[in-house]
Amino acid sequence: METSQISAHISKETKSQLDSYVTRHGVKKGFLVEEALLHHLQALREIPEDLVIPSKVILSKDSFEKVLEQIDSKEPPTSELVELMNQQ
Repeated sequence: METSQISAHISKETKSQLDSYVTRHGVKKGFLVEEALLHHLQALREIPEDLVIPSKVILSKDSFEKVLEQIDSKEPPTSELVELMNQQ
């Protein structure tokens, strides 16, 4: 199989997790990266776009403050939230 080299900047935390995984499982980094990319690209093809959950959620300052208010709130969670969190 013909191969091609790629280069990408990743966070130190991601690099640390990558290094740890390849050490524990005895696989090569290139193999793991290619498998992860293939898996991700297949999921993007097969899963409806509105169901793909991003790995990071970016909030505006106002939205972030609303989230903090909810976290700090003394109000009990709604029954819908409790039901959602109890699903397995």
